[in-house]
Amino acid sequence: MLTQLVISNLRNITELKFTPYSGINLIIGDNGSGKTTLLEAIHLLALGRSFRTRSLKNIVQFSQQRSLILAKLPNDIPIGIEYSLSSGLKIRLNSAPVTKLSELVAHLPLQFIPANCHQIFEQGPRYRRQLLDWGVFHVEQQFNYHWQSYKKIIQQRNSALRQRKNNDEITLWDQQCVLHGETITNYRINYLERLLEEFINVFTSLCPELKGSEFIIKYKNGWVKGSSLQQALLDSLERDKQLLYTKSGSHAADWIIKINDGDPAEILSRGQQKLYFIALSLAQTNIANKANGSKKSGSLLIIDDLSSELDIDHQLLVLQALSRTPAQCFITTTDYSLSERLKDIDHRMFHVKHGRLV
Repeated sequence: MLTQLVISNLRNITELKFTPYSGINLIIGDNGSGKTTLLEAIHLLALGRSFRTRSLKNIVQFSQQRSLILAKLPNDIPIGIEYSLSSGLKIRLNSAPVTKLSELVAHLPLQFIPANCHQIFEQGPRYRRQLLDWGVFHVEQQFNYHWQSYKKIIQQRNSALRQRKNNDEITLWDQQCVLHGETITNYRINYLERLLEEFINVFTSLCPELKGSEFIIKYKNGWVKGSSLQQALLDSLERDKQLLYTKSGSHAADWIIKINDGDPAEILSRGQQKLYFIALSLAQTNIANKANGSKKSGSLLIIDDLSSELDIDHQLLVLQALSRTPAQCFITTTDYSLSERLKDIDHRMFHVKHGRLV
């Protein structure tokens, strides 16, 4: 949770000081007013990267040399991120430099719901794996160790394949690949069982018309069904040598929650697809909170452009669900009338205009 936020020279925000509410923060303003930039600042603090650009030089305000974001966590713990055109990225947490992004994200578990959150269906398995692993990371302490180890081993195996090494030098990596890969798979499957239960509760509250539907998880390990990872690596060795990379493994996994045995990408409307993604994010937030209790600083949830694809009734259902979730929420909208409809939902409204709070 953030108790204070200060933004300097970030895109169209020259200087903005913000004392967020612990619950729902509704950020209202016209297009181009700086609402999304405020969310970007929170995203940068939590993850060390932007959701709008891969090159951080693009976040620096025109004619300036650096962007600076400072915040305070509960107990007045300071956190700050600076990007300078000359010296690059610097992150500090509790007055000490952060060298690993995993240290940062552990303190500010974030769920980000973009305006085009239909990407869960459109961007392919890699995006869905990242979403799943993000949830597992926040509830299983050893997951990051196994995932980082697995990633390095796959890189080594792929390097041996590209250099056309002999079979012994390629399969040298298989034992450790299997150890970490199958551990990752077990973590994911156990997590998905918990996710499904939470998801059903949240999604059917957002889409009452789908109550009574059957929801099932479909998970693909990333190798041939019915085979062990060890056997799959051996069976695909000749193919891998032709492709020059390792095709089978946990890095090739995929998953989806099906509805009445149908693909949600094909049976849900655009609005329902957005609610599907929101429900996944809320479910992950609920699971992380139950797993960690008060051990962390509190989850963050940011939604860019809530009104996109959703009518007012479904927006209110989302806000009611958010009011029940243990997260500090930051939500942008261009609908000035939305706050007037929230008399029964605890929240605070902030108006952004020309990069300032007014």
